[in-house]
Amino acid sequence: MRYYVTFPDGAEVAVDVTHLPTGETRVAVEGRTLSTDTVVAPARPQYSNVRIDGRVVDLFMEGKTGSPEVGVVAHGHRFYARVESERTRAVAARNPHNGDAEGLVSSPMNGRVLKLLVAEGDAVTAGQPVCVVEAMKMENELAADVSGKVTGVFVAAGDTVEAGAKLVRVEA
Repeated sequence: MRYYVTFPDGAEVAVDVTHLPTGETRVAVEGRTLSTDTVVAPARPQYSNVRIDGRVVDLFMEGKTGSPEVGVVAHGHRFYARVESERTRAVAARNPHNGDAEGLVSSPMNGRVLKLLVAEGDAVTAGQPVCVVEAMKMENELAADVSGKVTGVFVAAGDTVEAGAKLVRVEA
């Protein structure tokens, strides 16, 4: 299955994942095959220990199940990415107005709203930070995925939020 990983700066990487009959998984990033092995902690599935070409990386994944937006903590650094499969992209291409997910900024993890950086009626550009959520003692700036006008602010500074909670809506 091919996946597309899009980073906040707009860079996109194609990742091919093949599950072999032996139980092994083959991963190719932009055509380069990598040797991989993953151990997931059964009690805490968001934690993984991954060996990629002989290097071991401890990963913490955060995000709402089924959401293409994921947060990753690796080597003490946090980053966000959008992960879409070929199937998901094909469905989205056939149905471009697929509900209200576009323009909705949601919390990728449980946390506390530290700051709102916009108010209803403000104009924002895609990639502009709109809210800061603190989780695991780290501040996470959450950005608009589309340019437009803020049409809804669903939280206030100091609010505790769960993963997937609506924070801000931006309409193009």
